[in-house]
Order: sequence, then structure tokens, then C-alpha cells
Amino acid sequence: MPGVCAALPRAGLQRGRNQAPRARRGPSTGGQRGPPPASLPQEEEFERDVPKDLGPLQFVKLRKHHSLVDDAWFCDCITVRGPGACEEATFFPCYRWLQGQDVLSLPEGTARLAGDNALDVFQKHREKELKERRRLYCWATWKEGLPRTIAAERQDDLPPNSRFHEEKRLDFEWALKAGALETVLKRVYTLLSSWSRLEDFDQIFWGQKSDLAERVHHCWRDDELFGYQFLNGANPMVLRRSASLPSRLVLPSGTEALGAQLERELQSGSLFEADFSLLDGIPANVIRGEKQYLAAPLVMLQMRPEGKLLPVVIQIQPPSPSCPAPPLFLPSDPPLAWLLAKIWVRNSDFQLHQLQYHLLNTHLVAEVIAVATMRCLPGLHPVFKLLIPHIRYTLEINTRARSQLISEGGIFDKAVSTGGGGHVHLLRRAMAQLTYSSLCPPDDLAARGLLGIPSALYAHDALRLWEIIARYVQGIVRLFYHRDDVVRGDPELQAWCREITEVGLCQAQDRGFPASFQSQSQLCHFLTMCVFTCTAQHGAINQGQLDWYAWVPNAPCTMRMPPPTTKEDVKMATVMGSLPDIRQACLQMTITWHLGRRQPDMVPLGHHKEKYFSSPKAKAVLSQFQTDLENLEREITARNAQVDLPYDYLRPSRIENSVTI
Repeated sequence: MPGVCAALPRAGLQRGRNQAPRARRGPSTGGQRGPPPASLPQEEEFERDVPKDLGPLQFVKLRKHHSLVDDAWFCDCITVRGPGACEEATFFPCYRWLQGQDVLSLPEGTARLAGDNALDVFQKHREKELKERRRLYCWATWKEGLPRTIAAERQDDLPPNSRFHEEKRLDFEWALKAGALETVLKRVYTLLSSWSRLEDFDQIFWGQKSDLAERVHHCWRDDELFGYQFLNGANPMVLRRSASLPSRLVLPSGTEALGAQLERELQSGSLFEADFSLLDGIPANVIRGEKQYLAAPLVMLQMRPEGKLLPVVIQIQPPSPSCPAPPLFLPSDPPLAWLLAKIWVRNSDFQLHQLQYHLLNTHLVAEVIAVATMRCLPGLHPVFKLLIPHIRYTLEINTRARSQLISEGGIFDKAVSTGGGGHVHLLRRAMAQLTYSSLCPPDDLAARGLLGIPSALYAHDALRLWEIIARYVQGIVRLFYHRDDVVRGDPELQAWCREITEVGLCQAQDRGFPASFQSQSQLCHFLTMCVFTCTAQHGAINQGQLDWYAWVPNAPCTMRMPPPTTKEDVKMATVMGSLPDIRQACLQMTITWHLGRRQPDMVPLGHHKEKYFSSPKAKAVLSQFQTDLENLEREITARNAQVDLPYDYLRPSRIENSVTI
């Protein structure tokens, strides 16, 4: 900047994990000192005067003084101001670790598209940056037929800038230990207790739980609550309006009245279905030498005029040519037979929820977006600046999941009926159903016939959030892509698109994902999907675990007896023998609390503190996004005050800004 005679570098730096407890400051910057092993980081801001004209500033170089105690530091940003009170500041975002002998070259924060001039200093910088990023962020194949992942066997293999910060790591590991201790205490408490009645689950229903979990505990047998969960529970993704009676629903003689009822509901548009055929033939787990069981049920439901969704008939298994026709379970059946049929549906919903709609459709898709972004978009690119707050911590939480949750000998193998390899088979089948439109609520909800249903609160809130995110994305995109040919001519953007569709999602063009962007509107739609998936959709799918899964009979992680083939033989011993045992039930409660609880360092959607965009226009777009979210928050709060069972999972203040758990 001409006439500049003072510079005020400001940096917030945090010492690295597993480093020496004392931090050294470099000669021109300092920062936020990281913690000793059990403390939280300290933040410091430094100002330095430079008594000479620096000229127009395009880059600032940042290094850390090297000493015998070589700790790492985390820099937020550097701001440079001229001597006059009205002098505009120059902003240099960083938000990266500085360690060893590294020198960080920080460009001024204005977002820029790639230029044609190979001699341009910014073009050289972005090419060098991407070359280094491609070295650090490599693709790997976790399992054939599934989305590709970051090449990291465990979290320590990840690039430092993708790791949990110290407070996040300490909380995550403390929660695991606290959960393990609670499991041990519950096992000791129930050591000499009977386990023969549903009420015996009360013996472990203590510790961390929510008010809604208490309500589920008391009302889980009710048909109304059973149906409600398909609309607004932990997994609102399976239900669809019936366009015809499913071919697998074979009505035996003597059920003519049922057939007539279904036909009436079908003609009036009030017949719905939840079909779990994806589970048919998936091999079940063997836990501690005992075979577990899976089913692939179909449940038909009717929408009552007052908005209640009630089950009409349940078929636990699809017909098989080699077996007798499976029985149909009805609300008029003996109470325990009807209850067990609903429990089988809830167990199947648990499997699809955790694997298809949670792990695959949010976590693994978000990871593909994250790796492609780091490999293809430099820090100066506006799409990088738009997306980077929404991929925070995603690579580490997914790496931990692959090494602890779905790994050989992990949580799924110990407690879930799809563990032991069945989960991989199921994920491969689900991958075939992972279409572009299935990740976009306007298309998905229309395809499932769920638009315009007053009691479908997830659907309503998801559409409102999609609209708000779309306006935000459009506001940013239009600042940099004024015409469609600018979109088509951006080589970094087109490479990012190909990296997601062809590499990360394994040639997903045949499932509707674009291999290139031809227009501004196509780019906006895709980016809206990216942000929605990494924020709102994950929030809707993740948060309900603590509420709906803490009372284990409502959503059992495994079943220990085969599905019933007759109704008359179902006794309490059959129900209890089918539900998880004490060990499995305790583990389910522990892990759903750990994954479903609110994170202490949670960043609400749109409220990240990092300032990646420096232009006033981009900041105004973000500010309007925050205002729109606050307005939606008030709408949902007012709506929830008028309904019997509030739906909170898509209230903006409860949606995390990225997939972090």
C-alpha cells in the first residue's frame, strides 16, 4: 500500500499436539499457545510496527523461530493497516499450522479465479499450493465399490491442518472413556439381575439421556409414535407415498378386508410405505459365538386426516419361492406379536439409518467433497473459501470411524447385526442408490411424495434450509461467475467437479452427478447440495440418535432370534430373546450418546469465526445468510410451540457447520 509506514500483524497461534509445553515466539509474530496435555489452548494477539513504507502488499511470509523446543503454532490471520485512521486494512487469512522450518506464504485474502498468465505471481502461488496439497491429500480405497477416502490408516496419518484441535481431541477421547466407564458400571449393576421383561431395560436406562428419550421410553409401544418416526425421527429418509401396492405384499385368502382398505387408502393418496428390501440377503453378524439375525420388512401406513401416520400391516420378510408365504402382522394381532413385528422394523431402520443414510450419504460424501476440495481448489479460489468452513474436522472423524466404529473388531462387529462384514455388503448396495437427486431435498422429497404434508416437519424444514443455503451460494457465486462461459472456462473448478464425480464417487455420472459444470445455475445447485449435505442433512440424521436410540427396544442394534413365522407363539421370552442382551444394549446406549450429543466446540451453521472472504460484498452475502437463518430459527421455534412433539434437528442453532462427529 503506497505510503504505508506501519504494519500490524495479528496472529492467533496454537501449539501442536504432543509438543513440548512451552512455546517459543518467532521474531515477527506470536500467538495462541497450545495446552499441556490436559489443558486448553491460550490465545494471544500481537501487534508489530514497521516504520517504513511496505508498498503494495500481495503476500506476507510467516515463519516460526526455530529453537531446541520445536513446538507447532496455529495462525489465524494477519492484518496490515496503514498509518491513517481511514486507511483500509489488508487481510491475510491463514488458519493453518506453522511447524518446523516451514515458511507460510500468505496471499492477500481477495478471492480470485485462475488466470491465463503463467507469469502472474498469484497463478504461480496457486499452482505450487495445489502441487503440495496433492502430495498431502491422497486418495485411498477403503473397500471396493464404495466412495474413495483420504489415505490415512489412523488419525495421526492425516495432514496437520485436518486434525482435531486440542480441545476437540480431549473432549472426544474423554467422552469415549466416560462412555466405557458407564458401560462397566451398568454391567456391574445388572450382574445379578434378571433380564426377562421389557421393564428390565430400565436397569440401564440412566446416565446421559434427553427429555425426548424419556418420552420414547414411556410411549415407544404406541402405533402413533412408531409412525411418527418415519416422518420426523432419527431416519426420515425411507418413507414414501405409495403409487401402487408393492408386488412383494402378497395378501393371503381371508384378508380381503385388508386388501380393500389398502386400495381405498391408495386411491385417496393416504397410503405410505417403508420398504427395507435392501437388507434382503445381507449376511448377519456372529457376536461372541452367537448368530444374530436380520430381516427385510415392509410396513404399510395410512395418513389420517389429522396428520397422524399409523401402521396398517407389516410383512417382516419378503416372499421366497422356497418358503411358505410370510405372515402379515396387523394391529389387531396379539399385542406381543404386533409389538415384535414393529421391533423388527425398528431394527431394520437402525441398519439403514446408520449405514446408508448416515455413514454413506453424509459422512462419506462429505469426505469426497473435502478431499477433492483440498486437491483441486487453491486457497484463493472462491469455491474453496465457500466450502472450507463446511469440511472442518470431517477427515479426522471419518478416519476414526474406519479405525474404531466400522473396522474389524470395532463397535459394529461387537454389537450390530450388520457387523462382521454385512455392513460392507449393505453399503455397496446403498452405493447403487446414491444418486445426485437423492442428496437434493426438492428432488428427493418430490420423488417420495412427501411434499405438502403438514405433519412432515423434516421435509418442511429441509426445504426451507435448502432455499436459504441456495440463496447464500448464489450470492457468492454471482460475485465471481458473471456468465456461464466463466463457469465453463474455470479449469480448477472443472477439475474439482471431475475429481468428485469420477474419482471420489467412482464414476457416478450414470447416477446423475455432473462431470462438468456448464452453467452458473448448475454450479449453484451442486454447491448447495455440498453445503446442505455437510451441514443440515447430517444434523437431521445424526442428532436423533440420542433421542430415539437411548431406549434400546425402540431401535435395537441387533436381533438375537430369527423373525417369527407365526403369531400365536410370540411370548415375552421371544421378545426378550430377540432384543439385544445387556452387553449389546449398554454399548448401544454409550455409542449413541457419544455420537448424538451436542459437541462442546460446536459451530452453528453459517457462524464460523474464520474470515476467508475479505471483500465487503462477500461479507454482506454471509451476513444475509446469517439473518435468514435467524429468521428461520424464529419460525421453527414458533411452530414447535404449537405441536405436541417439537422437531428441533433442523433448527439452525442446532445444525453444526460441518461433519465433526
